Amino acid sequence: MPKYFEDKEESKRPCAGVREDLKACLLASACVRIDKKTPKECLQKGENVDNHCRALQVSFFECKRSLLDTRTRFRGRKGY
Repeated sequence: MPKYFEDKEESKRPCAGVREDLKACLLASACVRIDKKTPKECLQKGENVDNHCRALQVSFFECKRSLLDTRTRFRGRKGY
């Protein structure tokens, strides 16, 4: 479950909420805790990573991609 709320004033960076959730999910995954790998290695190899973490990774990618899309300058980011 997402634990971060976008309305928090501390974070001025775009996609910060999804980033925090992805980081927390990866640090709690079996790949990091049991296999003692870095979160980056876990995402690259895809071993012992939950489907929830994979979904957060896709969401984070889509959020970052929407920042580069020139149409979002006029329409705003998706889902906000």
